[in-house]
Formats: sequence, C-alpha cells, structure tokens
Amino acid sequence: MARAFIYVLDSFGIGGAPDAKAYGDLGADTLGHIAEFCAAGLGDRAGLRAGPLELPNMATLGLVEAAKLASGNYPAAMARPERFLGRYGAASEVSRGKDTPSGHWEIAGTPVMFDWGYFPEGPDCFPRELLEAIYDRAGISGSLGNCHASGTEIIKRFGQEHVWTRRPIFYTSTDSVFQIAAHEYHFGLDRLMKLCVVVRELTYDYNIGRVIARPFTGETAETFKRTGNRRDFSIAPPERTLLDRVNEAGRNVLAVGKISDIFAGKGVTQLFKADGNEALVDASLKAIAQAGDGDLVFTNLVDFDMLYGHRRDVPGYAAALEAFDARIPDIAEKLKPGDIVVLTADHGCDPTWRGSDHTRERVPVLVFGPGLRPGSFGVRDSYADIGESIAAHLGLAAGKHGRSFL
Repeated sequence: MARAFIYVLDSFGIGGAPDAKAYGDLGADTLGHIAEFCAAGLGDRAGLRAGPLELPNMATLGLVEAAKLASGNYPAAMARPERFLGRYGAASEVSRGKDTPSGHWEIAGTPVMFDWGYFPEGPDCFPRELLEAIYDRAGISGSLGNCHASGTEIIKRFGQEHVWTRRPIFYTSTDSVFQIAAHEYHFGLDRLMKLCVVVRELTYDYNIGRVIARPFTGETAETFKRTGNRRDFSIAPPERTLLDRVNEAGRNVLAVGKISDIFAGKGVTQLFKADGNEALVDASLKAIAQAGDGDLVFTNLVDFDMLYGHRRDVPGYAAALEAFDARIPDIAEKLKPGDIVVLTADHGCDPTWRGSDHTRERVPVLVFGPGLRPGSFGVRDSYADIGESIAAHLGLAAGKHGRSFL
C-alpha cells in the first residue's frame, strides 16, 4: 500500500494569483522576486550566500516550469533542466484568506469559504470589552502593545517594560490572529500557555483564526530572542479534512512542526516537534521511517515565513531555499515503491513586497516518488486538488472539494 508525504514550504509563493489585486498584492511573486534580486546581486550576504538563486533539485522536479505556469515568467537566472523527475504544476487558492490555516486546510481538501474576523489597524486595535474580559479571567492587571506589529519589532519595543511590569504583550497583523509575546522566565512559559487558552475561549465570538503564544528570552532589547516554544491555538476546521479521512480509514497521520496546531489536533495520531527548518526536515525523516502502509506525514517548514518572509530578508530566504533544496535527496532516499512526496506552500510572503504580511499568490505543486511518471498537470483551480490527489493515491474515497491530478 502507498504512503504520502507533504512538505509545506511556508509562504513559498510563485506569483500569478488571479485575485491578487483584490488583496493589494498584484505583482507579488515570492520566488520570482527572490530570483530577480539574487541575479542582480541583491541577494548576497557575506558568509551566507552569493550569486543567482540555485535550486537544482526543485528545478529538476519542475519548479521553474511551475513558476512559468503561475506567473508567465521564468525566475531570473535559474537553470532550466533538460529532463524532469517529477510531476509539476501550480495551484490557485480559493479560500477567502491568505493565512496559514486557510492555506493548510485547503491543501487538506477543505477550502475556507467564510470570512475570518480581523482587528482593525491603528493603536488600541483590540476592543476594550475583550481586553477587560481577558484581564478579569486571567487575573492580570493589563497589557502592552495592543496594536498591529511585527513580532520581532514589538518585542524590542516593549520587551523591557514587559520584564519590569510582567504585563503580556498583545499584538496582531492583517491575518486573523491574536498574538501574545511573553518572557519564558520572567512571565513564565506555562503561564503564557494558560493565558492563551483564556484568550482563545474569549475570541471565538470574534471568529479569530488563531491565538499564538510567542515566548522569548533575553534581558535587553538587543538580546531578546523568540524561542522554539511557540504554540498556535487554532479554531478547528469547519469540515472533515484529509487528516480525518486518513485517520478514519485506520491509518496514521504523523504531523511535523506546527501542523497539529493548525488543525487543532484533529486527525493527528502522532506529533513530531522541532525548531528550525533543518531540525524539521530531520524530524520528518524520522516520521517517514516510522510511517506504515497508508500513512500520511504532513510537515510545515516555518522558517521561510517566520524568519525571512515577514522580516523581508531576501538573502536569508534564498539561503533557506537552497538549504532545503540540498535536503531533497535525503527525503528521496527514504522512499519505498508506491510512495509520493508533495512539495507545496500555503500562501506567499514576498520579501520584496511592501509591509510585512502574507501575499496572495499561486503556489508550486511538485510531486515525486519511485516510478511516478514526470510531466505537467498545469494550473489547478484550488489547493484542494492536492488533498484529493493524495486521497486517491492512498485509496480513499473522493471528498467534496477538488479533484485528483494523479
């Protein structure tokens, strides 16, 4: 029986979304602009990387062709292979948000066809009645921040006052999130998680997708650093996802990284945690080694988004892509006959774009495995086609959304 492995390169968009203008993202292209900057020498960083973007393994799997399908352009200075070793295409998102849960749920066959709740721009973005309810329920005297902000910037801005006052730092973004930053020692990691549970309960009525714990350490603005103990408290998907369907068939879903948090634990049978892309790939290889017939391993590689996309770090993003590309042979080495691997993304986060938020883009869909016939399957109308293709590969009944390209 077959096995399936999904790797979500968090935020690795390839441009060309047909509805990008409606999201203020017309022209956004994460891969295209990174390649363009690298070709022009603007992706160089001493001791990190230099020169054109080089992703030979993903190119052989069809990445540059998928980019051409999505945006109409080949990425600048990236080599086009003479032959392909996988099936490739691009996919458009139909979910109404360009956020992490929407993208992942749609990949798993469940598009988000409702509108999330959001907090408005400007100071004091959280409703006073919500804040008062949080203070009362959690037994805290107040909070800091209460605005739209970058996670690293707001810790530098309010971290020292937080250490002195023990008041948590509340902030949000253009995503449907309520984020809470707090010091692991001065505030306490367990206390932060309990506070997030309170906020999660109080934000259901606002239809907020995620409450995110953002712990950090350090003693000064220069030394404050977020840790790997982040946790997302998500709303459960509105329908059964691919994970539920795999689980209901008596098989296992091995979730690597923040996948379990994104799906509120639904359908997950085993969890593998790690901090950073390299460690997450290592954890995914352990999961592959443990996966049995008919199992699904679902991995999120968060660094692309969290460390480089949101921080508008082109050299960092490029280096992270090249580092992951070098690990693809390690993944291929673990495969058995009948296995397939899908490399894709949940949205864009163009590091050359204005602001610091996600960008509406198409995503690559690169599929490989022993004996899989190479070639293009074009541009898919929904990420849900990914979930339906995996369902078909695993011998599961077709779902309500999407259709298989296998």
